[in-house]
Amino acid sequence: MCEALAAMLDRLPDVRVVGSSVAYTTALAETNPHVVLLDAGLGESDSLSVAVSVMKQTPGAKVIVMDLIPVNEDVAEFVNAGVSGFVLKDASFEEFVVTIRSVASGAKVLPPRLAESLFTQIAKQADGRGRERLLEDVRMTRREAEVIELIGEGLSNKEIAKRLNIATHTVKSHVRNVMEKLALHTRLQIAAYSHKERTA
Repeated sequence: MCEALAAMLDRLPDVRVVGSSVAYTTALAETNPHVVLLDAGLGESDSLSVAVSVMKQTPGAKVIVMDLIPVNEDVAEFVNAGVSGFVLKDASFEEFVVTIRSVASGAKVLPPRLAESLFTQIAKQADGRGRERLLEDVRMTRREAEVIELIGEGLSNKEIAKRLNIATHTVKSHVRNVMEKLALHTRLQIAAYSHKERTA
């Protein structure tokens, strides 16, 4: 799977694979990758420790963890350790590419079904600590919080881009991240969430 995925990714015009093997982690500093795709099923190895080691060796690299059926607690540990995204091993190649490109551009990515279950767990943990802590608990960025507020005001992506002085495609990326983090599916649901936050 590793070799096949590497070969397919290397054919993309905006992607260059600089290494692909279990032993590759020893050469990280030399190749200085922007994104590292890490298999959570590393046999006897502790993938969380490997992820932490990768981020220490190459502070600028963003780590995406691949797993088949991740446990919520494991996902939470990886998120707390600082990984930038997750992708399920049964995802389509297009989903792999979207995840890699999104993470490379600075986004945090969770597949929708992972986000939903993880958000439920986080919400339970946050219970009793106040709604004002919820955005922090789901690792919402300041920009994402601004996008939520502006969607609540009824602004379109183009209008939000103009208000925040950013590109429209960047707004779309923020909206997608917000939906994944909050397990929402439409802009209307984001607007409803925004109104609840204002009245909480």
